[in-house]
Amino acid sequence: MRLDKYLKNSRIIKRRTVAKEACEQGRVEVNGKVAKPGLELREGDIIQITFGNNILKVRVVSMPETVRKDDAASMYEAL
Repeated sequence: MRLDKYLKNSRIIKRRTVAKEACEQGRVEVNGKVAKPGLELREGDIIQITFGNNILKVRVVSMPETVRKDDAASMYEAL
């Protein structure tokens, strides 16, 4: 699954366009490297997102194509 789509489906970032812009601005890293929005994620990848002064680091647990709002948090594990 593409990085920008994963960020939107997991509800880490509210909209896919915002997720794409964050990637293009270099605020998203996957496994320690700056990532482009089209990067194909795999289970076990570590995503680090910089929101201003805050840093969110998560591990990809699952990647379903569709997910309900209540189940979105089960797609990742906060580190």
